[in-house]
Amino acid sequence: MTSAVEERPQPAEAPLTLDEPAPRVLGFWDQGAFWANLGVSLFAFSGAYTLLAPDENGRPTMSIVAGIVAMIVGTAVGGLMLGLAAAPGAITGKPAMVLLRGLFGARLSYVPTVLNIAQLIGWGTFELIVIADAARALYDGLPREVYVIAAGVLTTALTIWPLGSVRLLRRYVTAAVLVALVYFYVQLLREPLPDLTQGSWGGFWIGADAALAVSISWVPVAADYTRHARSARGAFGAAAIGYSVTQIFAYILGLLALALVAGDSGKVFDPFLHVALGVVFFAVFVLREADQSFANVYSTAVSIQNLVPRADRRVLTVTLGVLITGLALLLDIGDYASFLSLIGSVFVPMLGVLAADFFLGGGRRGWNTDRDAPSRWSMIVAWLAGFVTYQMIYPGAVGWWAAFWKDLQGTVGFTPQSWMSASLLSFLVAGLAALLAGRLARRSS
Repeated sequence: MTSAVEERPQPAEAPLTLDEPAPRVLGFWDQGAFWANLGVSLFAFSGAYTLLAPDENGRPTMSIVAGIVAMIVGTAVGGLMLGLAAAPGAITGKPAMVLLRGLFGARLSYVPTVLNIAQLIGWGTFELIVIADAARALYDGLPREVYVIAAGVLTTALTIWPLGSVRLLRRYVTAAVLVALVYFYVQLLREPLPDLTQGSWGGFWIGADAALAVSISWVPVAADYTRHARSARGAFGAAAIGYSVTQIFAYILGLLALALVAGDSGKVFDPFLHVALGVVFFAVFVLREADQSFANVYSTAVSIQNLVPRADRRVLTVTLGVLITGLALLLDIGDYASFLSLIGSVFVPMLGVLAADFFLGGGRRGWNTDRDAPSRWSMIVAWLAGFVTYQMIYPGAVGWWAAFWKDLQGTVGFTPQSWMSASLLSFLVAGLAALLAGRLARRSS
């Protein structure tokens, strides 16, 4: 008879509800491969024009070189922000929206939760549309609806076994993606490229913020995966490095392709398909894109569980898979720039509040993430301060919304300067406001 108590083996899959503990089974390489794959997206090709700060008529205003530099800066900063969002999940074992119970309070966490659900459904729909368009570029012998439905079915299947899907990416997909990236770099750099310096640098921070917004779109879901990480350091490094490196390589490739088609974003896939074996290697990107839609759908389900903790994630993901497939069949979403601006203005300052309070404020002593966690209105105010800062610097391109903020700029006599980054300044303002609110709360208690 032994006196040692045998440890129960951890379950291999994510829990079905929030009432069950999250197994810590993902190592650094599992996570690194997951984030690296998310960094290589077809959106980096189809949406590369957003990095060139397109004007009201959709024409790029920056040179390709300026866009590349802006993208590197935005992605590097966005990667660090993603790492900051990843670490708390590994430390606490809580998913992203449950962490917001500690930041804002249980009831107030429902506000960003609903916003996150909306943006994830939007991203999931985007991804199915992008997959269908890319698949038709490979072979247009089938109706668009067939590709959308096939992508929706594959996406939904992956969400049933989320941790198994993460391991599958590491074992079989990542190497194929890296080979395809290298192959297309070699092929596209052999093509006669136009002058990549033609254009201005005037929209540098708009382009940088567009790249940062793509990274930021994963911030409100990062902890959904890193709650299964074995260490916080590994979670931070895997997210910050794995995602940033591959996104930089993918976007540069997308901008080179855009240069070869004279800035016509509708033909950006053509350079990939016209090189030798291009169809074979591009097919790797198309199949791999399903991990983007998988992550969006799975995290939508986990976000919904913050509202309905006992809901079964399998039921939720199947329902969501049907929903985004239906939306992708009905919609043709093309206004990426406005969507990215909205994401950045909402979630960049939220991360500023979270990082400040978790790492420098009350979070060091442990947050209350229970279902009855008290409301913290001061943190909502700090979040709003960052949101207003973002809008005052860059109100986006949605007519009535942009007009409102431009009128407000005129009323207060504020003129945004070219050196101002809406993302960085809103992050700093929100973080400083959160620290100040935390100090005031401790003094009054």
